[in-house]
Amino acid sequence: MDKKIGFIGCGNMGQAMIGGIVKSGLVPPEQVYAADPSEQNLNRVQKEYGICVTQDNLVPAKKCDILVLSVKPYLYTDVIEEIRDTVKQDVVIVMIAAGQTIAVNEARFGRNIKIVRAMPNTPALVGEGMAALCANSYVTDEEKNEVREIFESFGKAEFVAENMMDVVAGVSGSSPAYVYMFIEALADGAVLQGMPRQQAYTFAAQAVLGSARMVLETGMHPGALKDMVCSPGGTTIEAVASLEQDGLRAAVIRAVDVCTEKSKAMSK
Repeated sequence: MDKKIGFIGCGNMGQAMIGGIVKSGLVPPEQVYAADPSEQNLNRVQKEYGICVTQDNLVPAKKCDILVLSVKPYLYTDVIEEIRDTVKQDVVIVMIAAGQTIAVNEARFGRNIKIVRAMPNTPALVGEGMAALCANSYVTDEEKNEVREIFESFGKAEFVAENMMDVVAGVSGSSPAYVYMFIEALADGAVLQGMPRQQAYTFAAQAVLGSARMVLETGMHPGALKDMVCSPGGTTIEAVASLEQDGLRAAVIRAVDVCTEKSKAMSK
């Protein structure tokens, strides 16, 4: 990709994205710019990835063809006011903050501008992120593919309709927290039966990782994969019956539902 990619904000998610871009060879490090008020953050990414760093938001705004706003939602108004007269005419703005709609930020720029709204999740930090993307009508198909390439450099990405972004928050954006709780509970069960805790975390986490890959790589329905493990009268079906009795499935569905509703409320 022969584009300059810039970041305003260089926290955990920004650093994850920069790492993916550079490690994948998507663009050379000298074509990646990051601006952040924290010298510590800038020194870290400059030392590790060799990119261009600055504390001046206008530098990436002036130079970059794709500009990622990786700042907290409450900072969007101030950041856009600062850069809107400086960004290139055909720049693609990528927003990764929760609750930031395309329409609201088009209005903040005050002109026709290309915007891609993105919702990545924290496993991007280890190259296994899942990102939902949606774009306004000014973004070309080629530019959509370029943005998708960026997010696929540290995981998977799919375009969805913007009205699905709140659902994405429930099923992907926030769900790593649910999975961590499940892993912790699995490990607690093993500790209860005498397994050392660190070993229990390893067994539990690897089981979750492997199971997720089975879903993605086989294309089989999760229920069919579950049935493959459940021998008649065996240990697994005994455990599955216990989980059903205690409402695991209903609890997870409810968690996704309330998370989605909260995301909708934040977007208003």
